Order: sequence, then C-alpha cells, then structure tokens
Amino acid sequence: MDKSKRLGLRTWTEIDKKAIKHNYQAFRKLLSKKTKMMGVVKSNAYGHNLFEFAKELEKLGIDYLAVDSVVEGIALRNEGVKVPILVLGYTLPEMIEKAMINDLEITVSNFDYFREIKKLSKKGKIKIHIKVDTGMHRHGFQPSDIKKVISEIKKLEHNRPIHQNGHPSLTKEGISWKPMATVVGLYTHFAAAKNPAFPKDTNSQIEIFNKWQRAFEQAGIKIHCHACATSGTLLYSEAHGDMARVGIGLYGIWPSREAGAYVENNMKLLPVLTWKTIIAEINIIKAGERLGYDFTEKLNRNSKVAVLPIGYWHGYPRSLSGIGKVLIKGKKVKVLGRICMDIMMVDVTDIKNVKVGDEVTIIGRDGREEIKPDDIAILLDASPYEIVTRINPLIKRIYK
Repeated sequence: MDKSKRLGLRTWTEIDKKAIKHNYQAFRKLLSKKTKMMGVVKSNAYGHNLFEFAKELEKLGIDYLAVDSVVEGIALRNEGVKVPILVLGYTLPEMIEKAMINDLEITVSNFDYFREIKKLSKKGKIKIHIKVDTGMHRHGFQPSDIKKVISEIKKLEHNRPIHQNGHPSLTKEGISWKPMATVVGLYTHFAAAKNPAFPKDTNSQIEIFNKWQRAFEQAGIKIHCHACATSGTLLYSEAHGDMARVGIGLYGIWPSREAGAYVENNMKLLPVLTWKTIIAEINIIKAGERLGYDFTEKLNRNSKVAVLPIGYWHGYPRSLSGIGKVLIKGKKVKVLGRICMDIMMVDVTDIKNVKVGDEVTIIGRDGREEIKPDDIAILLDASPYEIVTRINPLIKRIYK
C-alpha cells in the first residue's frame, strides 16, 4: 500500500472494495430474482467499519441492511444511508420512538413490545418484524403463540382512530383509523445450519417456520419472510423465501469450514480485510535469554526479535502468546512470549534485510503465504467471527 495513505498509523486495516463486490454478486447469483438480500452490518460491519461497508452495499444495490441496535441504525441514517434497516437485537422501550423517527424497523419478539408500541400510539407508526423461535430458544415467540400474535397484530394495524384536536376524525364511512404499526417481516434464525452433513434440526426449524408463514397468509398479513443467514443461504435454497440475511459471507469468510468445503467448488469468496502493523524496533538477544512478561519464552538460539506496536487492546488475542504467527516479507514468523496490551514480539531471525518500518501482515496475504481469520480461530478453538469483530474499532479502516 502507498505509505502516504497510512501516514502516522502504526496499525491499520485495508478493505478491498472489489472483493466486497465479488462476494455480493456471488450471493446474488444464489438467490432468485424474487428473493431480496439483506446485508448484515451489525457490530461495526463485523469489524470492517459500519458506515463505509454499508455505503458500499448500498451502491451495489442491497435491498435491506441489518444492524444490532437502534443506535447503529441512527448512525447509518445520519450518514445518509437510505435503504430499509432492520434492528435485529433487543430494542429498549425508550428507543422505539427514535426508531420510528429514523424510519428503522425493529424486531418484536415478545408481548411486552406490543404494549410499548400501544403507548406510543399518538406518536406515529412503527415498522416491525416478528421474530419467532423455531428451536434456537433465544429471542422469539413460541409456536403456541401464533393465534395471540396475529390477534395483537390486528389490533396494532386497525384499532387506533386518527385524532384531530383530541377527537376522532370522521369520514363518510365513519371514524377514520390509523395503524400503530405495520408488520413488514416475519423471521427466525437457524441454530445449526452450518454443517450440511446434519440437516435434521434445520429441516425441523424450517417446518415450524412454514407453519407461521401459512398462519400469516391465512390471516391476510402480507410480509417479507426470512430465515436464512449466510449458511442457510448457501445450503438451504428451499428456505430462501422472500429475503436472505447474508452476513459473514459478504466479508469473504465461510460461516464454517464444513459449509465452505461443501460449496467452494462452485462458489468462491474473496477475503475483504487485511490487517497490518509495522516493525517498531529490532533487538539482538542471546541464546538462553528469557523474554516478555513472566519470562515465558526462552530463546534456544541467538535471535533477532522484532517489536510490534500492537497487542490485545488492538484485538490481537492474548491467548496467541507463544503460538501465533504473522507475515513479514512473505514468510510466517512466530510470536514470542506474552502478548502485551499494546506490544508484541516476533522472531525475525530468518528474515533477510528486515528493518524498522517494514510492514507486518496480521491477517491477509503476503506473497504466497496467507493468514486467514479461520487460521487464527483454529489455534484458539474459536470462531473467525470473533477474530474480525474484535479488531479495535478505533483502528483506521482504509477502503481501496
């Protein structure tokens, strides 16, 4: 990268806009023309920068965006994002009105929400998506709630008179009614759709969700039905419905190794994020010396040790102490000793012509070598989702 673009930065991430476009188009090809795509940009766009990633998707023609909170949704509206936005996470009652003002669609997953919406009946109309629990047992209405949910929806959509000067408005037909809410979506989330070898549980969830869809259709409630996240979109085309929620796949990361292995012969995803730092100092340390906090690393040879100005505060897991690797001049080098809050050390003894200021790749490709979020996750028995979302949001994301 041109050094002028990262001038003054000790660590940064580079975001590849061409890779975003490639991944977006790859998922579009999986969906029929009648199926909309919702791009999930919650949690700082999985560590890729909420504002810029959302704007890239909007340019590409995304139908919907999904965030975790009303705060994230308002931030996008303030940045000029116009497409519909669904808040997937819990919305505080005091934030419902703000969602309404900013044209955000919220998730309703329990009966308390209906009561809160009724309290705001004079404020305006809120758009909602009904979340149903088909087996994951997180947020969501239970199958036994179908009739009651439909009843509550009917009340919200039909049972408030329009008031003028404190009195109901009269028309030729009688009192004029205005809805308190518009139900625009019905959705669920699959608990175990990432391994194509074990479809039973997901198929069971699909059956339960289909019952909800049929009940809504019979009640005359027209909505967007969406159940598939990235893994469901890849593996369960029969459940695509009216809309698919694509998250981790847009960032060029498979939702699981099993899902990737199953489809990668027919579909390719491109990594979007590269995370880099620089060498801040190089020290020559003799064999037998111990280094770092608690002297956890003992050198078995005379070594060149490079000091990098990042640590666990920046999002590089402390649990990679002594086992992690980074790339310098196209070669993998080992992390030495304990990773500190803002500093870590690596062994550059075998790297020729290494010097202060050289770029170091934490995540990404350098020459023929590559370190993927999944490579780090395997070392830690973790998820690649964790690796990218925990990169400190204060680190500059450079879109190119």
